Amino acid sequence: MRDGAIRLAPISFLQSVSEMRVPGFVPLALCIVASAQDPVAAPVIDVGNTKYQGFVDSSSNISVYLGIRYAAAPLGELRWQAPQSPPRFPETQSAAIQPPECPQASTGMSPTNPVPKSALSRRGGDITFSEDCLFLNVYFPGTSIPKRKLPVVVWIHGGGYIALGAAVYDGRDLINGAGKEVVAVVIQYRLGVFGFLSGSKIKADGALNAGLLDQEFALKWVQNHIGEFGGDHNQVTIWGESAGAGSVLQHVIARDGQVHPPLFRAAITSSSFLPPQYLFNDPYPESVFNQVAAQSGCANSTDTLSCLRATDVSILQAANLAVNRAAFFGTFATVPVIDGEFITQRPTQALRQKKINGRVFLAVTNRHEGDLFVNPNAITSSAMDAAQYASLLYPRIGSAQAALAGRLYAGVGSPVEQANAIMGESVFICPSYYLLNAFHGQSFKAEYAVPPALHGDDIAYYFPTSIGAPPRTFNNTAFATSFAQSFFDVVRFMDPNRKFDKNNTTPLWNKFSLRDTEMLFNRTDSGQPDIRPIRTDVKLLQRCAFWESVGDLTAQ
Repeated sequence: MRDGAIRLAPISFLQSVSEMRVPGFVPLALCIVASAQDPVAAPVIDVGNTKYQGFVDSSSNISVYLGIRYAAAPLGELRWQAPQSPPRFPETQSAAIQPPECPQASTGMSPTNPVPKSALSRRGGDITFSEDCLFLNVYFPGTSIPKRKLPVVVWIHGGGYIALGAAVYDGRDLINGAGKEVVAVVIQYRLGVFGFLSGSKIKADGALNAGLLDQEFALKWVQNHIGEFGGDHNQVTIWGESAGAGSVLQHVIARDGQVHPPLFRAAITSSSFLPPQYLFNDPYPESVFNQVAAQSGCANSTDTLSCLRATDVSILQAANLAVNRAAFFGTFATVPVIDGEFITQRPTQALRQKKINGRVFLAVTNRHEGDLFVNPNAITSSAMDAAQYASLLYPRIGSAQAALAGRLYAGVGSPVEQANAIMGESVFICPSYYLLNAFHGQSFKAEYAVPPALHGDDIAYYFPTSIGAPPRTFNNTAFATSFAQSFFDVVRFMDPNRKFDKNNTTPLWNKFSLRDTEMLFNRTDSGQPDIRPIRTDVKLLQRCAFWESVGDLTAQ
């Protein structure tokens, strides 16, 4: 077994994914990608520390490089440290097999918030992962390195900062979607307690937000090496879905918007994800740290962090699963924090101050983002109203703010629909509008509304052939072309109105901040594409203004 690898007992999370369509996740059993058997070798490419031999996918005429190590294995003393440069290897490395995935966990399942101690005894897992997971995949069109430097799209995978990896998202889909005029990169980063364990002890002798620092390190790798693959480091777009989109948000506000030299020129978010982002030593992240230490047998150690670094990975993984499952239903215990260096203040504050990296921004949200994160049985069985649900989701908001939330959502629908809207808007949709306003005059907004328009329903249009991709809810060629290519237009030209395909029928797309207009992507009752500009719902913007006003209480 690979150093740092783990094998655990069966986890019910995998079953819940296949049965409940847990948002942002794909059954990990479906994520296994066979090693390439294509006999055509791609060029050998020198990336400084070593050389990689990829392969050519003859069916798509795309060169593929899988499992490129962009950082050293974060094992032992490198746990909870900033990523380090990879070691040198004199021999050419094969890049024909998908990299191992980082250790994973499941979404919160608790009916209450904060975490009940009784939930911490649960264990799980039946899949082999490895801490040695800091790899990325690179794809470029053709059998030889493009002579003309192409725009680059870097995909950051979602999964609540606790799940998934590069194998789920095939970069060939991105290249085909962009008319074979881009270079694609798909990255991995540390997840769960391995990537987002926080607290004062990590601050004192480690690196907070290690998973985000991994991403930044990968983006720097792209700046330094993508030219060897035919990419233009000055034309990089970062794009992600769910927690990947949340990661994009973090890089937009990283280092007070003063990252130099720039790591990207454009940013795209598909369902921006902004859960509570506490200060690193807030009682909540400190509590998670203490729980992990206790479950790992390090609570009484004179040097807790050294003890944790020496702990077997399987023990840490058991704690990883327990603390995340114990979180409030549909939420995640191990997420980014305000660390004082990479992220210096609450995201809503940074965006309001327009302290941003990047020049152009495009956001897409799905109409019913929150539905899959809410337990409808808990709402109906307890006759919970909107104010009560808001108080459970955000325990620090007071009774007055909770009551105001209840009034704002009173006309949305049933109690379950109100809870769905609170979750979907406060965590996914409203943060997209905060980003749009930060990129004043240089932002575009889309809404995916094809029923049921759930979180993740749009992924199949970007990754139509990727392993585990959900089926398209509207399998119409004209719709798929116009929807997906609008985003690839931004990757190539930084403008969704500059089309590279005459079959893209999306009408003129106004910049959001000029008129509060966005592009609706829906279908008619007769099954035809319904793509047109619309004005953003005023009541939605009012609700988003409310969530922004209580950001100090929701920690957003």
